[in-house]
Amino acid sequence: MPNILEWVGYLASLIVLVSLVMSSVKRLRWINLIGALLFSIYGFAISALPVGFMNAGIVIVDIYYLYQMYSKKDYFTLLKLGTQTEYFNHFMSYYKENMLSFMAVEDNLEDSQYIKMFILRNTIPAGILVSKIKDPKTLEILIDYAVPAYRDFKLGHFLYENQKDFFIAQGYETLLSRPGNQKHQDYLKKMGFIPESVDGEFYYLKNLNQ
Repeated sequence: MPNILEWVGYLASLIVLVSLVMSSVKRLRWINLIGALLFSIYGFAISALPVGFMNAGIVIVDIYYLYQMYSKKDYFTLLKLGTQTEYFNHFMSYYKENMLSFMAVEDNLEDSQYIKMFILRNTIPAGILVSKIKDPKTLEILIDYAVPAYRDFKLGHFLYENQKDFFIAQGYETLLSRPGNQKHQDYLKKMGFIPESVDGEFYYLKNLNQ
């Protein structure tokens, strides 16, 4: 039967394996750091010095990159799309299957009623927002999607907190969003949306004047 040290080795292996399937780079670094730290302890405990030192090095590398991630200032921008939709269509085609795991996506978004914006993070298209005007004071959000590598809520905070005045300046007082799946609902709650019945339909609502 494996002793405690062997179980530590098995656990470290499992954690490192799990880290490799993370789509978020930040989450990958954190989980990999924990796995490497356990592996380092395991290596030194069984006198396997190469294992101990190599994984200690991985811990240092993970800490370095995590420090870079947390200390680096990200720059966000909203890029409104006009009639040029080739890249938008490519983006939607590439990510649509993943989008559908969070929310419903309409098949035809070509109509001029749809307002389409990329959310740029350090000039990289990290997310997309598709909306339409429900009434002069209400904007209905149809798609609010962040690509897996940037799914750390920073895009949402930029959109719904830092850019609140952007929506208010256009006369909107309320944002509405379809609920989507449970993960998307949890995200909406974090962004300050509350569940509400509007015209007999279930939405999440954010009052921009609060």
